[in-house]
Amino acid sequence: MHVTTTRALNIMKSCVRHNGRRLRRDRSGVALIEFAISLPIVLAIGCYGTETANLVLMHERINQIGLALADNASRVGNMQSDNSSQLREIDINDALTAARIQGERWQVTQNARITVSSLEEHGGKQYIRWQRCIGLKKGANYDSRYGVATTDSGLQPWPAAPGKQVTGMGDAGAIVTAPPDSGVMFVEINYDYQPVVGAAWVPTSSTLMHYNSAFVVRDKRTFSQIFNPSPEATKYTCDRYTAT
Repeated sequence: MHVTTTRALNIMKSCVRHNGRRLRRDRSGVALIEFAISLPIVLAIGCYGTETANLVLMHERINQIGLALADNASRVGNMQSDNSSQLREIDINDALTAARIQGERWQVTQNARITVSSLEEHGGKQYIRWQRCIGLKKGANYDSRYGVATTDSGLQPWPAAPGKQVTGMGDAGAIVTAPPDSGVMFVEINYDYQPVVGAAWVPTSSTLMHYNSAFVVRDKRTFSQIFNPSPEATKYTCDRYTAT
């Protein structure tokens, strides 16, 4: 009986030693364990990188839309026999439509407010003569930050009504002024950034994008009015909030 018990113990010890050596050499579950431990870190880095890249690209897209709109607005008009150019409502609408189409993939007019201002010089003073807008967003963060023109006809008379005269347009240190007896097409875009992964991956200060663009009017534009020959086109005055 004693011999049998001793033999059984020896066999058990041998099995334990043998299986222990096999277990020490076994690496079949190491990769899975390492993957499970590193997955949250890799996923977090991936989400942050994706959101950061999209945020940078969106800044560039909004900036380019503003530049293109200001450039287009400074060029459009109906050329007359005396080489002057008459700016029409349909011309402004075409420029706004181009901006809408350019940003359609990112729903810019649904998530932003775009304001086109005609900054003009008259009698040595700067005026916001008229403004046209598109976009659904409203409020202090989205409407023009530099002054508001009239909304009935969209064209303020000379001299400007109280509050329409300005020193220029733009942020401190980057004020834009119009040349003598001419004008500048000044575009503001205030866009509410839409995350692709989630808002948690975007700094709060980066959710509202603000860009200004300005181009001097390229031709001999008639600044006395915005023409609207029959059939009259819709006036995109800034009391309207529309995406189209």
